Formats: sequence, C-alpha cells, structure tokens
Amino acid sequence: MTVTPMVIDGRSVTTAEANEVHSPFDGATVGAVPKASAADIDLAVKVARERLAEPLRTHERARILDRAATALGERAEEFARTICTEAAKPIRTARVEVERAADTFRFAAAVARTLTGEMIPLDASAPGAGRLGYTLRVPIGVVAAITPFNVPLNLVAHKVAPAIAAGCPVVLKPASATPLTALLLARLLTDDAGLPPGWLNVITCDGHTADHLVTHPDVAMVTFTGSAAVGWGIGARAPRKHVSLELGNNAPVIVDAGTDLTDIARRVAAAANGFAGQSCISVQRLYVLDSIADEFTHALVDATDALVVGDPADEATDVSALITPEDTARVLAVISDAVAAGAELATGGHVLDLGAHGVLAPTVLTGVTADMEVSASEVFGPVVGVTSCASIDEAINRSNDTPYGLQAGIFTTDLRTGLDAAHRLRFGGVTINEVPTWRADQMPYGGVGESGNTKEGPAWAARNMTVERMVVINP
Repeated sequence: MTVTPMVIDGRSVTTAEANEVHSPFDGATVGAVPKASAADIDLAVKVARERLAEPLRTHERARILDRAATALGERAEEFARTICTEAAKPIRTARVEVERAADTFRFAAAVARTLTGEMIPLDASAPGAGRLGYTLRVPIGVVAAITPFNVPLNLVAHKVAPAIAAGCPVVLKPASATPLTALLLARLLTDDAGLPPGWLNVITCDGHTADHLVTHPDVAMVTFTGSAAVGWGIGARAPRKHVSLELGNNAPVIVDAGTDLTDIARRVAAAANGFAGQSCISVQRLYVLDSIADEFTHALVDATDALVVGDPADEATDVSALITPEDTARVLAVISDAVAAGAELATGGHVLDLGAHGVLAPTVLTGVTADMEVSASEVFGPVVGVTSCASIDEAINRSNDTPYGLQAGIFTTDLRTGLDAAHRLRFGGVTINEVPTWRADQMPYGGVGESGNTKEGPAWAARNMTVERMVVINP
C-alpha cells in the first residue's frame, strides 16, 4: 500500500511505521499515512515558528487564498471522490462540501484584504491631546489545528484559510480516520496556490501523540473541532494558550401548527440523516405541538423511509455507513436503551446488510423523554426523536433543557413566535423556518455551554487568530 507522506516545511515526510486508512462502507484499505512521533511535531512547530520571522504580505496571503479557491473548483471531483472514499460520505454530499470549502477560501481572501485595527480617539481625554492612537492586528503565532473526520475538507479549510488570512503558520493534525483529504489540500495549497513551505505543516499522529502538539510551548493557539469531552480536556491541559473550541450539540427543532408539515418533514429527514447524522448540528430532537404530532410523525416516517441507503459512491445514495463498526454498535445501543425506557420505534432501529459491516437504517423514535440518552446526549448518528408538546413555551423550555447550545431551529408561520424563540433559545445560532443543520460559511458559527467558546467563519476566526496591538504616536 502506498503511503501518502506528511508535509513538513513543504517536504514529503514518511516514518518507519504507517497507519492504514479504511473505507467505512466496504472496509477496503484506501490508503496509508505515516505514524508521526513527538519528534515530528517538534520539527513541524519549529518550522512554523521560523516562518513568523518571514511574514507574508497581505496581498500575498489574499492571492494564495484566491488561487486555492480556484484550484479547488478545478479539482472538485478529485477531492469529492477522496472524501467519499475515506469518510463514506455520499458522493453528492461530498461535492457540496468541496464547493463550500472553495467558498471558505474565497471569504478568507476577502478577510485577508480587510483585516484591520481601528483608530482610538486619544484626544477624547486631556492627557491624550495631540497624540495619535490606533490598533494593529498582528498574528497570534503558531496555530495548532485539530480537525474531525466528519467534514474532512471544509472544517480543515475553516481553520487553515483564516490562519493564512491572519498571517499565522499552522501545524494541522487531521482526524486519523480521514487524513487523506487534508494531505491532498496541503499539496494543493503548495503546488497550485503558491503557499510557501512551512506555512502549513500536516502531522498524521494518533490522539495520544497529538497531546504533545496541544501542550507544546511554541504553539500560541489551539483550534479544535470535535467532541465536548476532548475539547474541554484540551482547554484544561493548555491553560496559558488561546484555545478555540467548536464542540458538540443535540440540535432541537420546534414545529408549530399551521406549517407545511410535509415539507418540514422532508427537510428534517435530510438534516437528521445527512452523512448518517454525523454532524454537530444534525437534527436530533423534535418538539412538535400536540395537535399536529401524529400527522407530522407520519410525514417524517415517510420522508425518512424514502431516503436511499447504500454505497456512498452511488449517485442515488443519501445515507451510508457510520465511520466505524463500533459507532454503529454504539448508536444502536442508544436506540435500544430508548425503546427499553418507553420510546417507540416509528421506523429504522436496525442494521441493514450492506457493505462490510452493515449500515444503520435511518431511525425515528417517538415518546422520547429528556432523561433518555437519545435526547440528553449527542448521538452523532442517523436518529431523531419526536416529543409532543402542549405549547411553544413548553417546546422552547424543552429545547433549552440541555448543556449544549450550538444551533436550534423553529418552524412557524407567526413571525412574532419566531422572533420570540430567537430571543429565548439559549444557543449560538437560531434558524427560523430553516433546519439548524443549515450553515453558510461566511456567517459566525459557534455555540455556548458545552458546545464551545468561539465563533468560526473566516472573519471571526481570523480575528481570533490575531492579537490587538496598541500604537501611540506623540508627534
């Protein structure tokens, strides 16, 4: 099996040992990557730190980002096929991810051209009279970026592109399950976009070894997307660093009476099961008014059963395998525990005989209560639970009954109801007449509570990767 090298200082780096990458759907070995050590991390950080003494000019950073967006468009199918193969993301969904990643680079290019400080009116006080004051935005330093398996291109782009815009060199640790896409992107940035060596170094190591990157004294900032437990653990181990966390969720959706239930059910089914529910904003909890609960549930079951389950490379497929067989067993256990506790299985709840290890059928549960794990935790699988409520007030209160707070949604024909919900739902983002799984790459995106401590989106991330320096001139 050919080993795809790591990238350090623009060079291809291999190691004595390698880790294989397997297709989650059919189990085939699709590649291999070096098994990096702490010494490899030391070298990558050293190279990145050295680049800080050779800053890229603003116009250079912007042009690199523009060229990256163009190159991604030209190589879109290559990237989509790589994502599909190593992540089992349905090919149509993978193509959308590539399109979004190109947009992320375009928005970051705009940020590079406009990222600036501000004038400070020092003469607003008597001691400041005659003095000029302004702030500069300067790079925070070496950025360690740790990314998850579920969006192996665009979530890498959401860290790397803003870092380039801000003038920060990066050491990237991609998910062990999906490193090939990140390595392909690193080569595109160097070969097609003209990013000089050392500004993006990609290390393929296991999670234990990655802790050396998190605690490295020459890393100024850690940006992490993944589970809440791991993320807050990183924050605890790096108390003197700037740690940016985008973490989990159990996204709720409220459905009001008088809405188009068939259309909402179709959209919810897609949002709950896209990439087998492996998204931090996958719809998981549904709060539906009593008067429409039965009708909506029937529509949701029909929409869920209409999804095509199978080979991710098939153009017709909507849902494919979870990332590992262990995750399939874990989600199946969550479903079984809910049924044992009194929930009812409306559809799904079983493993289909597809691929090497089976594919979990998209699942709808009714009668879900707040104490069930399927409601209280982040499932990260193709499962949605329906709970009927007497009022919108009850639905909002139930939605807020969670330690998470990334995004939530409400469907209603009453604008006043929607705006009231936007003010009362304790989440980083609220969508009205849209599923909370929806995200535009230029918007501020991030949660509260257990869901994180940051806002992503190139403009917000790039500012987060800079420090504000005050300049005072006494002519």
